[in-house]
Amino acid sequence: MSNDFIPIMLDISESFETERLLVRALRPGDGKEINEAIRESLDELKPWMPFAQSMPTVEETEQYVRESQVAYLKRTTLNMEIFRQEDGRFVGNIGLHHVDWDCRRFEIGYWIRSSCSGNGYITEAVNGITDFAIRELGASRIEIRCCALNRRSAAVAERAGFILDGILRKSTRESDGELHDCKVYAKVQGAEF
Repeated sequence: MSNDFIPIMLDISESFETERLLVRALRPGDGKEINEAIRESLDELKPWMPFAQSMPTVEETEQYVRESQVAYLKRTTLNMEIFRQEDGRFVGNIGLHHVDWDCRRFEIGYWIRSSCSGNGYITEAVNGITDFAIRELGASRIEIRCCALNRRSAAVAERAGFILDGILRKSTRESDGELHDCKVYAKVQGAEF
């Protein structure tokens, strides 16, 4: 990374569209809608998402929204919301985490509200944020990491064309308190894009 590169000075879009979805950065006031989706989906999220171990209050979710907005502006984590274009319904969250500007490496994280699962929305959003990372951020490597037991998340990575780089054995402590294997999927510049 160039010594004069300052991530906060990088002008990037705060939203993009896919065929069926609008994906945009979080805004103050979004906490209530996200909180409702967490409440609806808590049982499905609990095994995989650290934030879903107990039901957050609306105020705690709004705090997350505002912290996410600051992180987006600082270009340290790029959390975004997913909405259906047809009716504006909140579908879930997606983001670019563990950002490494020196290598232009990003990790995609995502979750979907239970009533919207099974429609291909997350795969569509993953493809969209992958294009966003390549086009707007100059990505050289994009990863998806998931617990080896999370077959649905692994299936999203595979449907989106990510290649399994390997399995990190006993590398993540999941909500059951046990160490689990982590699958690392990736797309890299010159090979997959």
